[in-house]
Amino acid sequence: MEVQQFYYDNKIVKKFLYASIVFGVVGMLVGLLIATMYLFPNLTDGISWLSYGRLRPLHTNAVIFAFVGNAIFAGVYYSLQRLLKTRMYSDVLSNINFWGWQLIIVAAAISLPLGYTTSKEYAELEWPIDIAIAIIWVVFGINMIMTILRRRERHLYVAIWFYLATFVTVAVLHIFNSLALPVSAMKSYSVYAGVQDALVQWWYGHNAVAFFLTTPFLGLMYYFVPKAANRPVYSYRLSIIHFWSLIFLYIWAGPHHLLYTALPDWAQNLGVVFSVMLIAPSWGGMINGLLTLRGVWDKVRTEPVLKFFVVAITGYGMATFEGPMLSLKNVNAIAHFTDWIVAHVHVGALAWNGFMTFGMIYWLIPRMTKTQLYSTKLANFHFWIGTLGIILYALPLYVAGFVQAQMWKQFNPDGSLVYGNFLETVKEIMPMYAMRAVGGTLFVIGLLVLVYNIIMTIKVGQKIEDELAEAPELQKISSGRLKGEKFHGWLERKPIQLTVLATIAILIGGIVQIIPTLVVKSNIPTITSVKPYTPLELEGRDLYIREGCVGCHSQMVRPFRSEVERYGEYSKSGEYVYDHPFLWGSKRTGPDLMRVGGKYSDNWHFNHMWDPQSTSAGSIMPGYKWLFDNKPMDYSKTEDKMRVMVKLGVPYTDQEIANAQQQIKEQAQKIEKNLHADPDFVKSYEESKKNAAARGEAFVPMHDREIVALIAYLQRLGTDIKVKDVAENKN
Repeated sequence: MEVQQFYYDNKIVKKFLYASIVFGVVGMLVGLLIATMYLFPNLTDGISWLSYGRLRPLHTNAVIFAFVGNAIFAGVYYSLQRLLKTRMYSDVLSNINFWGWQLIIVAAAISLPLGYTTSKEYAELEWPIDIAIAIIWVVFGINMIMTILRRRERHLYVAIWFYLATFVTVAVLHIFNSLALPVSAMKSYSVYAGVQDALVQWWYGHNAVAFFLTTPFLGLMYYFVPKAANRPVYSYRLSIIHFWSLIFLYIWAGPHHLLYTALPDWAQNLGVVFSVMLIAPSWGGMINGLLTLRGVWDKVRTEPVLKFFVVAITGYGMATFEGPMLSLKNVNAIAHFTDWIVAHVHVGALAWNGFMTFGMIYWLIPRMTKTQLYSTKLANFHFWIGTLGIILYALPLYVAGFVQAQMWKQFNPDGSLVYGNFLETVKEIMPMYAMRAVGGTLFVIGLLVLVYNIIMTIKVGQKIEDELAEAPELQKISSGRLKGEKFHGWLERKPIQLTVLATIAILIGGIVQIIPTLVVKSNIPTITSVKPYTPLELEGRDLYIREGCVGCHSQMVRPFRSEVERYGEYSKSGEYVYDHPFLWGSKRTGPDLMRVGGKYSDNWHFNHMWDPQSTSAGSIMPGYKWLFDNKPMDYSKTEDKMRVMVKLGVPYTDQEIANAQQQIKEQAQKIEKNLHADPDFVKSYEESKKNAAARGEAFVPMHDREIVALIAYLQRLGTDIKVKDVAENKN
């Protein structure tokens, strides 16, 4: 049998690894900055692009898609070539994948701080960037599949099963969740509304965690852990069970993010059932990973790479036990909207994804530079300070979550809330936020140690070049099952059939959950009193989205006595039928805003947005002073926005669209008139007129500024229904 020589492409692996390290530093420094903002809310006072609401999605996108995403590509490109005994199908496609992905990250880094966002968790990027993501992802998939088809190794190793499932599932999730109608080059509206949008978003959101942060890393675990330990995977049979049960069950679990919301009960309950079932395959994978290290535990004590892998797999086990536990309704009632969820997410991100990536980097760089790691001591120091950082990050937030839940729900004997003021909770957990910042600092210090260690390793090592390899050409055999060959053995040499079956497995859950919610009207009963937003309120809602207010405030009153007492009547599915996108939120750093309309005066909102501490002592909300700037609000696209809404089913009439500018002016002038009821406003307003004249600037009336549109939206929230006529019309 002829042995063929070829070269592994190490240069593409190097590019993705370096990018992962650089963006890891950037993403985590941004995370540290926003953690500090909890302690010093006016740290970036008046700088719009450095505000908390705009930086938070930048942090999550940088860590998930830049740091973790580049690490996934690096690991896949390295392992795939060696598992298949062939070079990647196309160097051109590999480089398009790399440079396209980096351009997407740069586009995100520019657009998110500028306020271009869809507001949808882990999917905030606007439609042109979404299209670019889809194209680059398909390039990656084509390159991977074509490489598999030209392999020199007959059977596909378990890691490749996870890579294939990742490719097809992320493609499906991204495309369906990102469906939107554009208004302009950087503005669009989700094609789904309210409850439907929430279901599709968390079908995507949960499974972005499942199929971007989990399945590819499980593939990397199945490759790099045995390599580092120089041991075979513990159980081939367990890996088969792990793979198929995980990808089938995971896709159903999304609704557990929406328990006790306006989502139909049947969808919530499906999410709970499948979430609980997920414990089995998740822990099966953890056990398979940890038991692969049997017999080498002495090596774990001295080898930092194995230390990182052990804690990573343990973190995966903890997070995948906690996730199903949080999906139980009685536990979810306590944890949801609290900092418990933030702790849970970061155990997975920092331990599982972070430590797995660090271990992979420490293993790969010395091998590709053909040298020893510059300093094992520094790598061990990184491990211990990083582990301490995770503990000091997560534990205070678990405590904060319990404190929030208990304080929110406590009643006096007379039936009133013990802590009626939301800020009492915020003040109580400030020490936990300080400790979280300390933990984050330690984790970042560890990452900077890695940067130094890797730079010094590269300096003393050889230049990373393509690696010579040889293997015999794959001989063709019967396409049918061989004598004595089991079904899965046959499937492992049939990549197309394997991919098709994996696609079917992941589509079943999505179809069963989403199609009925989109098609069956009885799932979302209409409420006749619910009307579309006025043109000014629609523009104010877009400002709310731009500023990332949904990152701290929910718009979903759950049917709990404590929430109804605190916020007002619980939310109904029919109230959200004109919401493109939905804004239910996933955390309450501030109070719920579903019923805030009419609760405070226009002046209160005006002062609150300028200086939150002036109206709410102890608030950790930053001011939004740029909304008050002496420049006119841009209403040039209002009619276009309304026309797009009409296409999405919002019943604006042609006359309403034609009269939009007049309606805006009338409603805005009414709000400005209300503001003049405050003598302090009148005084400062007149002073600003004089100052503008002194500077030779044109003075913009208050009713033409952004703050007025935002006030209009806030005053509309929750006012469409009244408690006495809550009954929904089953139309």
